[in-house]
Amino acid sequence: MAILLSEIAALIDGARLIGSDQVVHGISHDSRKVEPGFVFAAMKGSNQNGYNFIQTALNMGAVGIVVAQANLDTISLLEEISILIVPSVRQNLGIISCAIYDNPSKKINLVGITGTNGKTTTSFLLDSALSASGIRTGVIGTIEVRSANKRYGSTYTTPEAPDLQAVLAEMVENDVETVSMEVSSHGIDQMRIEGTSFRIGIFTNLSPEHLDYHGTMEQYYYAKSRLFEANRCGFVIINIDDTWGRRLAHQVQVPRVTFGTSADADYRIENTKVSTDGTKFSLIHKDSIFDLSTHIVGSINALNATAAFIAATELGAPAEVVIQGISQCSSVDGRFQLVEAGQPSMVVVDYAHTPDSIANLISTVRSLLPPNGKVFAVGGARGGRDRLKRPSLGAALASADCAILTTDNPGNEDPEAIITQLLLGTLDMPPQKVHIELSRSSAIEYAVMNACESDGVVIVGRGHETTIRIGETTSHLDDREEVARAARLLAAKNKSDFNSTSQLSQSDNCAHA
Repeated sequence: MAILLSEIAALIDGARLIGSDQVVHGISHDSRKVEPGFVFAAMKGSNQNGYNFIQTALNMGAVGIVVAQANLDTISLLEEISILIVPSVRQNLGIISCAIYDNPSKKINLVGITGTNGKTTTSFLLDSALSASGIRTGVIGTIEVRSANKRYGSTYTTPEAPDLQAVLAEMVENDVETVSMEVSSHGIDQMRIEGTSFRIGIFTNLSPEHLDYHGTMEQYYYAKSRLFEANRCGFVIINIDDTWGRRLAHQVQVPRVTFGTSADADYRIENTKVSTDGTKFSLIHKDSIFDLSTHIVGSINALNATAAFIAATELGAPAEVVIQGISQCSSVDGRFQLVEAGQPSMVVVDYAHTPDSIANLISTVRSLLPPNGKVFAVGGARGGRDRLKRPSLGAALASADCAILTTDNPGNEDPEAIITQLLLGTLDMPPQKVHIELSRSSAIEYAVMNACESDGVVIVGRGHETTIRIGETTSHLDDREEVARAARLLAAKNKSDFNSTSQLSQSDNCAHA
């Protein structure tokens, strides 16, 4: 792929080129990722100023730079170089990236999935449904970027524009036909998807999150709704069980269908049955009834599977093959992931990190337990974000029989201060329901060691993640590995108790007081 800087300038109102015209083969806003033939997009971020890395980018082989008119004086001392000046780098980065990589989204079927919860699961279910139909697929999202048989770890749910267009271009080269892509509100608001064309857009749901960034639910909804604008998206699939989804269904100006348990949904979900083996339900559309199942546990996954079913059939895949593909999706990393490490209790690791998703998860686990079963919930709150929702997170965790409040990537925030804010949501609850353990490893150990065979443990907030940052230190921590470690400790303790002829009874050994 190659394009002249002058050709890029012609696409942007108010752009101008200083210096010689250059052939461009790629673009990056990160000087460390610049390759020979790239242009470097210099802009100010929340933590770094790209103008400080212009010389580094040139040393890496950049043939020019993209800067905003307002910041032109910043580079006046550099040697003569090719400079593309635009009114705003952030606002034009997507358009520039699309042009450099030859508009790859127009050459594939791109499905954008947005909402507070369910994006990752829906994308994996859709990918499985399409793969079963013989379609060559790709995935872009929170867990990974997958292009045919190649996999990359994800930095953002929705990549920055240069990275997004580069990976889409790579997928085109790999003959990928359809891509399931998670689209975050940050990605939309920060214009990472500008210039990208979506064949289908999916709206899963909306509940309070990222309000430290968006300010209000109205602004959060507005950001999400921009995915479905007519110049960006050709067809929309909307969950109208969600109040915001019902509003969206009345506002979109493109063809759309609705789904949910609501009587007026175009695709209506009925007879949902949840077990430890997964989720089964019937889907009614016009005169047709489809019986679907997924190995992913939870009634919410009937909604996720329905969205995947609609999208796959809309893309031309046969319904019976789509149903088979959805049933073959064994699990999604860190989403209602059952961990069996020899412990007596059910243990579920999940990425749930909003009050609604945590409360729903606890309710689902409780429904799978015997009548005398108790639910232990381990969780916390991220540092540096959504401080106002922390009391609600604490209340959701305390909907379990025992809540163990702990650390969850506090970053530069004081973990004890975060937990204090979580506790504000538990003030009207019996104090014995809430246990505080700053060490996440110790919190998981406490839950696993104290849960009986009839109990369930839910560990929320991190799901698939394997590192944790406390202060400036990032270290390895995998909730699933911690469950296995705690299970080994419990087995050793029980063996020691047995050998000393003082084995505790099951009821004495559990926190059921």
